[in-house]
Amino acid sequence: MPSVVPKLIKLGAKLHMQIGAGSAIKLTDAAFRDVTFIADRKELVADADVVLAVQPPALEVINEMKEGAILVCFVYANREPVLVQRLLDRKITCFAMERVPRITRAQAMDALSSQSALAGYYAVQLGATTLGRVLPKITTAAGAIGPAKVLVMGLGVAGLEALATAHRLGAVTEGYDVRPETKEQALSLAATFVETGVDAGGKGGYARELTPEEKAKVATILTKHIQAADLIITTAAIPGRASPKLISKEQVAGMKAGAVIVDLSADGGGNCEDTLPGETVQIGQVTIVAPLNVPSLLGEDASELYSKNQYNLLALFVKDNIVEIDWDDEVLSKTVLTHAGELKSEAAKPPAPSGSSKPDATKPAAKVA
Repeated sequence: MPSVVPKLIKLGAKLHMQIGAGSAIKLTDAAFRDVTFIADRKELVADADVVLAVQPPALEVINEMKEGAILVCFVYANREPVLVQRLLDRKITCFAMERVPRITRAQAMDALSSQSALAGYYAVQLGATTLGRVLPKITTAAGAIGPAKVLVMGLGVAGLEALATAHRLGAVTEGYDVRPETKEQALSLAATFVETGVDAGGKGGYARELTPEEKAKVATILTKHIQAADLIITTAAIPGRASPKLISKEQVAGMKAGAVIVDLSADGGGNCEDTLPGETVQIGQVTIVAPLNVPSLLGEDASELYSKNQYNLLALFVKDNIVEIDWDDEVLSKTVLTHAGELKSEAAKPPAPSGSSKPDATKPAAKVA
């Protein structure tokens, strides 16, 4: 984004971009100052020391990157074994944005959170325009209508933003999460918290998988809340894994006529058994909306936040036109996926034999693409 260009230049970077990179959000090349534009992606990355992207570049583009160059983007390595192997073969140092640790110091780099906040907001707007009724209470000379009842399932960043947005629009809101510690956050947003008596808190701020017994107990309690809701927004996701199923076919069958489910976890297969990722389907009298890559639907703001996330990460290892990676830095050591031909993520595949604990990664940063 143009607002980040001066900050990158201050780090000493010489910036190169693909022609038309911002056209999808009506951002012309002329909006960028002090940037060299190149049409061909292979030519663009060939001399780059650092390559910034949203999704990983195509394999043929990675083949053109310099050995030892740095790539910063979303990867989800367990879904991309061929890509990961190519990064290893090319000795590319890859920082995967989904691996940024969820610690206080790294909040400004946490792209998952920044994008999830936008998705939570958008889910309410999408649900409101699909629902055949209004969210707030409205009083007219003919009588009063509303408010609608909104249930948000999964109280991470997206879920909390959805609760806040639905409340601002006048709906009666309920929140549910398998992690009881989210109750206080839901209450702070004027929502009621659905108590199930099951604690499924896991590592890294994510929920663990429930046992069959726990799933049965939770389902019994949740059913009455699901079937009383006008709009349900589901947000439960575990990066790199299939989305947990929160709503069964039987629960959908008993929902109100005209009710709407917005499944924000469609990219991982969805939280509802009836979800068809990327499609809007009618199941009886219930509509299930399952958009993919929701932040891209708010591309301008998503790009603004993501570019700042990447800048803040880049600022940790680019200073005065020099790339210098401190592997004792927790943010960098946990975000890196591949380096010097070695895999740094056990989630992708068994790690390669370990080398030096602190490899020499100092080199001039001639070009950022």
